[in-house]
Amino acid sequence: MKKIISLTLVTLMLVACSTVPITGRKRLNFVSDADVLPSSFAQYDAFLKENKLSTDKAKTQEIKAVGARISAAVDKFMRKNGMSAEADSYQWEFNLVQDDQLNAWCMPGGKVVFYTGILPVAKNTDGIAAIMGHEVAHAFAKHGQERMSSSQIQQYGAAAIEIGTGDAEAKTKEMWNIAYGVGSQLGMLKYSRTHETEADKLGLVFMIMAGYNGAEAVKVWERMSEIGGSAPPEFLSTHPSNTTRIGTLTSYLPEAKKLAAKYSN
Repeated sequence: MKKIISLTLVTLMLVACSTVPITGRKRLNFVSDADVLPSSFAQYDAFLKENKLSTDKAKTQEIKAVGARISAAVDKFMRKNGMSAEADSYQWEFNLVQDDQLNAWCMPGGKVVFYTGILPVAKNTDGIAAIMGHEVAHAFAKHGQERMSSSQIQQYGAAAIEIGTGDAEAKTKEMWNIAYGVGSQLGMLKYSRTHETEADKLGLVFMIMAGYNGAEAVKVWERMSEIGGSAPPEFLSTHPSNTTRIGTLTSYLPEAKKLAAKYSN
């Protein structure tokens, strides 16, 4: 049984390995859009029914306008790079929710929510575009589907460990679990930081393609740093530190400009 599970894991990894466009990162994704998107869209609709939309018409329109421009840039990229069928699967939607949280998110398939609480950090239209580009990039790179795939692999691996070490001492089993990541979220946390950094880079490219000032992305995280507050060490966080993000965005900005010019033609 252990060999069967191991063979299944290897087969899944070989078959489902693909490359994230632009960054070139190898990813594991065997969860299809057909399995994910209907649920994603339904959950988004349910969220909107249960939460209060902002009554600020000007800001709401700004969010929708920025989202439309950035998603149009993403759509243009996909259709020019042999991804038309994938582009057709997205149902872009952008809403501003009345909530003090410093947050924004995008579900698989292009469903975006901004919270009014993050608008002071965004500060201006370019700042909104920086945050929007980041969130849209999560959907573009299929980070949600990739995390689902990774979670399933972990479940299969846990089963293999349980079978393979069934008669082992507790300490031996614990050692294998720690090595594999079972019972500890540190492996998944690191994985999340990979996604966040990739979304920062992709989002920078997309916001510039849409005609926004990429330098503002750095300023957004500088403003986030000024807010302060307690935060866990970076290795225990699902997101890179503000300092790390500022450094990444600053160093990647010249490359993002080149890529944006290349893909805008």
